[in-house]
Amino acid sequence: MRKRVGFTMLVLLAVAVMIGVPFVWGSDLLDDHSFSAAAPAAVTESTAPQVEATRKAAPAAPAAPSLPPALLHPAAVTVNATGFWSWTVLDRRTGEMAGSPNAATTQRTASMIKAWLAADYLRRTPNPSTSILRQLTSMIRNSDNTAASYFWTLDGRSASITRLVQMCGLTDSKAYIDWASTLLSARDAARMGACIGDGRAAGPKWTDWVLNEMRNVASSQEFGIVPALPATEQAATAVKNGWIARSDGKWHVNCLAIGTEWVLSVLTVYPSSKGMGYGAEICTSVTRQLQA
Repeated sequence: MRKRVGFTMLVLLAVAVMIGVPFVWGSDLLDDHSFSAAAPAAVTESTAPQVEATRKAAPAAPAAPSLPPALLHPAAVTVNATGFWSWTVLDRRTGEMAGSPNAATTQRTASMIKAWLAADYLRRTPNPSTSILRQLTSMIRNSDNTAASYFWTLDGRSASITRLVQMCGLTDSKAYIDWASTLLSARDAARMGACIGDGRAAGPKWTDWVLNEMRNVASSQEFGIVPALPATEQAATAVKNGWIARSDGKWHVNCLAIGTEWVLSVLTVYPSSKGMGYGAEICTSVTRQLQA
C-alpha cells in the first residue's frame, strides 16, 4: 500500500514539472523572499499632482507702508545753555517719542498746565455757561492766573492732576502745592499734549474748542516753538507755554505745542538774571533742530 502511495506522488510531481506549475510545500511557512525571481514591477501613472522635492516658501506678507517723517521728528539736538533744559517730540500718528536723556526729570509747569485745567473741567461739565467759557478763554489765550486758580479749585485741585496722570498715561509727574507747581517731565508734557489733541482730555464735544483757543493765544505768548515753524504750520499749531521767575532766583520757562502730526515739549530752568527770552530761545533752537 505504501509503495502505491509513493508511486502516485512521484507521478504527480513529474506531471507538475512538465506543465510548469510551481508546487510549494507548506507555503504558509515561507515568505515572499523565498522566490529568487520577483515579478516585474508594474508601471502606473498617477493622476494625483506630483509633490515638488523642494517646497517653495510662501510669499512674505507685504510690509506696512512707512510714514514720512513728521515736520518735527527725532534728531540730534545740541544747546549751549546754562542751567537745565529737556525736550520730547511725539509723533501723533504712531505715538512714538524721542527726547533728551533727562526727559523724565520733572520741573514746575507754570502756566503750561492751564490747557489741561480747561480740558478737565469741560470733559466733566458738558454744558458750561457763557460766563464760564469766557473765563476759560481768558485762562488759555491770556494766561489769566485768577481764572486758573478758580478752575484749579473747581477741578478738585490735586485730584485733577491725578486724573491727568491716569487718563493720559503719565509716568513721572505729580501734583505739588498749587497748579503752577505741578511737576511734569518733558515726556509727560508731550503725552499731555497728545491727550489734549486726540480728545481724551476734553472729550469729543469740547476738544476742538480747546484746541482753537490754544491756536489763538495772545501773540506775546507764541514764543519759543511757533516762531521756528514754517508759516503754513504756525496757524494750525496749538500752544500753551508757561513762564515764571520764582523766589529761588531761577526762571522756569516751558513750551508746549500740538501740531497736526506731532507734539513738542521743552522745559528750561536757569538763573533769573538771564531773563525770560533766554528760555524762549532754547525752545526755538530745539524746534529748529528737530526739523533738520
